Order: sequence, then structure tokens, then C-alpha cells
Amino acid sequence: MSSTQGSDEAGAAPEQLAFIRETVRRAKPRTWHGAKRAEHLPVARVVVDKGVLTIDKFFDYEVPAAMADDARPGVRVRVRFGARVVKGQREGGELHDGFIVERLEKSDFPGPLAPLAQVLSPEPVLTPQLLRLCRTVADRYAGTLADVLQLAVPPRHAKAEAEPSPPPGPLPGAPQPGGWSRYPAGPDFLAALAAGGQPRAVWTALPGPGWPYEIARAVAATLASGRGALVVLPEGRSVARVDQALTELLGEGMHATLAADLGPRERYRRWLTVSRGSVRAAIGTRAAMFAPVHDLGLVVVWSDGDSSHSDPRSPHPHVREVALLRAAEEGAGVLLGGHAVTVEGAQLVSTGWARPLVADRETVRQVAPRVRTVTDQDQHRDAAAQAARLPSVAWEVAREALASGGPVLIQVPRRGYVPRLSCGNCRTPARCRRCEGPLEASAADAPLRCGWCGEGAADWHCQECGSFRLRAQVIGARRTAEELGKAFPRIPVRTSGRDAVLATVPAEPALVISTPGAEPVVEGGSGYAAALLLDGWALLGRPDLRAGEETLRLWLTAAALVKPSTEGGAVVVVAEPTARPVQALVRWDPLGHAGMELEERAQLHFPPVSRMASVSGSPAAVADLLGLIRLPSEADVLGPVPAPALRGEEQERALLRVPPGQGAALATALKAAQIARIALRTPEAVRVRIDPTDIG
Repeated sequence: MSSTQGSDEAGAAPEQLAFIRETVRRAKPRTWHGAKRAEHLPVARVVVDKGVLTIDKFFDYEVPAAMADDARPGVRVRVRFGARVVKGQREGGELHDGFIVERLEKSDFPGPLAPLAQVLSPEPVLTPQLLRLCRTVADRYAGTLADVLQLAVPPRHAKAEAEPSPPPGPLPGAPQPGGWSRYPAGPDFLAALAAGGQPRAVWTALPGPGWPYEIARAVAATLASGRGALVVLPEGRSVARVDQALTELLGEGMHATLAADLGPRERYRRWLTVSRGSVRAAIGTRAAMFAPVHDLGLVVVWSDGDSSHSDPRSPHPHVREVALLRAAEEGAGVLLGGHAVTVEGAQLVSTGWARPLVADRETVRQVAPRVRTVTDQDQHRDAAAQAARLPSVAWEVAREALASGGPVLIQVPRRGYVPRLSCGNCRTPARCRRCEGPLEASAADAPLRCGWCGEGAADWHCQECGSFRLRAQVIGARRTAEELGKAFPRIPVRTSGRDAVLATVPAEPALVISTPGAEPVVEGGSGYAAALLLDGWALLGRPDLRAGEETLRLWLTAAALVKPSTEGGAVVVVAEPTARPVQALVRWDPLGHAGMELEERAQLHFPPVSRMASVSGSPAAVADLLGLIRLPSEADVLGPVPAPALRGEEQERALLRVPPGQGAALATALKAAQIARIALRTPEAVRVRIDPTDIG
């Protein structure tokens, strides 16, 4: 019995300590009523961490004398919000965190001020530049400053904050052009960065493993000028490749890698090395777009068309747009790079805001793989395709590539990719006659309707060939792997997709089945012997305005991992050869494709030529907001139309479109309508998204 009692007492001690720590952590700060206030600048202007549209402004608080030294602009504080005036003093109210934005001699608020409750840390984490950027982003996306600050400033970790940051390292020398010499304007771009200039470029990266080292050289050139650099990439595997390239070029400790999988303490510790100026270069995924790099001289965004660059949290800022805002605000250069070019990138080039950074055609032909096309009709007629889902051309390419000793990449769209409806004969997308939106049907026997404006299309027929047949289905990667494993016995089959994403694969014969965006890199940088891009019609036929642009980006990303044609590298794409993205892949001309897409969208008044917002919620809530909003005179309202149910409840979505130059007015109108709904105590929320990446 005594042994059991001793065990219980020993086990209770950690629980008691944990309870004490939690109690201390949650303990409310002392009340400062009646305390002497600071003699110099006794008023602190605070942004309160309370993301409500109706209070998206600063609030003034009194600074107690005991906090005068620590309560500096940029530090975290705790304040009481909603306090009442009792006997000439503010009392009560809920405790909220916030940031001091400035200290003042007096407040323009006529009543008594509540004192600061607590300075959580003397570490200044909200710089004036970061505050201005967050305010600009909040206004652009019809959000609140508090919401953007939650994205920009990571949570505090006391132990990481207590650690000193190392002193900054010496400035590196200007790098040699290296891979940039393959681009006619590449050496001049590096030279401009090294000289302290602000070059802006849309970079069409050549296929192959060299792009991380080219980014590293651009960062090194910027550091050589005494300025800082920021690189934002779509996912962790790309971050790891650029991290390795920077370490090889600059050595350890010259940059900070801000990755989400580091854990809160380590990530905050690295963020502090950037904030304190210990390092002047930062790389990372989406959250790094707000990294407080000192004296920013270059912002790099890799693959800006990747959906990972759009933040799912309110107010849903996009990395590319934040990068452009930062560059304009801080006078930095810009490098939008990728194997593909977005329509937004083409617009920057067409307006002269940025210059194209491309290789000449001869260089492209030397480093790109050979691309061959096969239609899906040929696949169905081919006997080999019945067993392995491969046309005879693709079968022969895969067999020869495996015989040469290299792996073969096979890209397969995800099962459950529900493509938009298209002609079953010629694959032309089925579009609405009224607004050019995509036609859709909720079930096989449901009537056709437009996914944008809701207009019915019962009498639809293809405008190209006259057919009345429609098509929409796709086979997934798992089934493809099973069938190909039977067709190529004794050849290893590796899969990379939603369940497990491979970073690398050995440079040996194997079939690598991957969903788009999950393609692993071949170890040693040797590249795949061949790539097969299957079910291209399913990617091209998705219910999205960006379907063609996104399909080409996914194809180019996969094809860029293949050996050059001079070394036997080949790509086979199963898609209609006359489709614009297919032709762009064959010619390896992503900038030309983006330019044609831009011209077409300009004629149809689609983004990015116009600005657009989506509002979604219950039918009553959406109707309520549309009834309250005061839109610019030239605005169009498309819909509302039914949207996927949310937690079993019926949903609708409407699209709001305005001409160029009226995006700010649209954001202001949406914010005002949301505030009006809050003031009227409307219970149901409406989700607002400016520049939605998926508009159907």
C-alpha cells in the first residue's frame, strides 16, 4: 500500500506543476487604475487583435509610468476592451492582445482612457513598414487589419524570444551569372541587383534542375548590394531545394528558412533572426510573404500560379499581390518565376511594369524534352491502351525509356477531379450563351445550367461540331498504378500523391505514378527518361476559368523534370493536339500562351483585366448583402447560383465584377455592406473573397 501511495504522490507532482503553470499563465494582469501615468508620451495607440469589421481602427490607451520604457511602438500588449466609465475612470472590459503602433502626447478621444493592462514582451515585432503593408492588404481584400496581422506576425514563444540572435554575417561578393547566362537579359538582371537597382522581371525558367541555383544567385546579388531578399515558394519540397542552393552558394547562417513544419519555437526563433536583422534573406512558403526583411531589395515568387499561394484564411491574400504591394511600398525589385507564366504575369509584361526574362528559342530547343501528342480517341482505338491505359506511342516511349535505365514519370489527374462539361465529340468546353460561364449539371439526368449566372441551357449543342453529346469522367492514380504494374512486370511502381508525396526517386528504371503537383525529383538531378501526361482532357475540362492556364503549368512542371531531347528525353501528352495549352507545351512557349489568354479575357472582361469578388452563404444571407451593397455604377452581378452545401445547409454564390481601376471601390463597398449587416444584427454570415482563384 505504501508503494502505491508513493507512486500516486510522484505522479501527482507533475500534474500539480502543470496546473500551477496554467493558472499563472491565465492569471489576469494587475489593474493600473490610479497608477501614475507616463510623463513623456503618455498615450499609446493600439491595434486590438479583434478581427471585427466595425472596429477596424486604432484605440488609445493610457501608459502607466511603470510601463513607459517597455511600451514602445511595435511591441505586444494586453488591453481591456469594452470598458465602462465609472466615476471618471474606465473599468471592466474583456482582455485582448494587441500591438502598440505609436506613442502620443495626447489623445483626440474626449473621454477617459483605460490604461494598458500589460506589456507582453518588450520585443518590437510590428515595424512601421509591416504595419503599412498589412493595412494596404486589408483594404485591398476587404478585410480587417487584425486578421492580416494574424497572418503576418507569428505567435510569441517566450523561450525563443529570450535567445539572442547572432550578429549579421559579412556581405557576400557579387556572384557570377552561372545559369543566368543562358538568358540574354539574365546577366544584366543580376548586375542591376548587385548595383542596388530595382529590376522587375517575369521569368520563364528553362526546364531542368537549375532554377533553385538561379534564384540563389539573384538573392546573392541582392545581398552583395547591402539589401535584403525574400523568396516565397508554393510548397516545402521547393523550399528545401532553394535552401540547399543558397547554403551551397553563401554558406551556413546567411539566410533563414521559414517553414510551417519547424514547430512554433524554431519558426519564431528564425523569424526573429530576420526581424532583428541577423540575416537579410528569408525563404519559405506562403506565410513568409510578410517576413520583416530589413531594407528589402528583391522579392521572388516561384510558380505564382500555384493555388498554394492563395491563403485560405481571411481575408485570403495572394502571395503575388502582396509581393507586388511590398515592392511598390519598399522600392524593391521583383522576380516572378516559374516554368509557366500566369495571365497576371503576362499583364505585367504587356503594361511595361515588368520585363520578360526568357531564353532564346535555340537554347529552349537544346534543354527541353521532345513533346509528342496523342488524342484520347486514339487511346480508345489502340489495343495496348485497353490493357495499360496507354496508346501505342506512349507504350513504346515508356518501354524504351525503361530500357535506357531511367525512370518514367506518369502524371494522372486525381480521381474525383470533376471536369466541366465538354463536347463528347470534339472536347470543346460547354459554355453559357449569356455570360460565357461554364455549363454544369448536378447529376447525370439534371438539366444543364450556367455555373456563373444560373441561366438554363436545355437546348445546348456544340458550336464547333454540332454534337449534343457531353463528357465528364476521370480515372484515378491508384487504378492506373495497378494496371501499369500488370503491363510492365518486374518494373517497380512508385506512387506520389495525396496519401504520400515523394520528394525524390532513385535514378533507376521505375514507373512513377504521380498526381499533378506531386511529382518527385530524380536523385542526382539526372532527370526522368520520359514523362507520360495522361487524361489531359480532364485537366483542360475543369470548371474553372483558369483551366487552360493551370493545365499548362502542371504539364510544364512535370515535363521540366525530364532529360533534354538531346539526351533522349521525351514527353507524351494524351490530349487534343489543337488545344491551345497542348500547342504551347509542344512549342514550349508559356509566355505566348499567357499573352493569348490575356487578350481573350480582355475581350470577355474576365480577370485580371477586370476585378471580381465572390460572396457566398445561405440564399437569404447572400440576397441580404446584395440588397444592402452600393456597387460602383459599372459593376455586374452574376448570379446568385447554387453552391456546394456547407454542413448540410443550402448555399448560394454570386460574383461581382467591376472594370479596371474600380477594385478598391468594390472592396470598400463590400466592407461597408458587411458592416451594415453587423449593425443590423443580421445573424447569418456571408463569406467574401476578393479576386477568388476559382470562379468556375
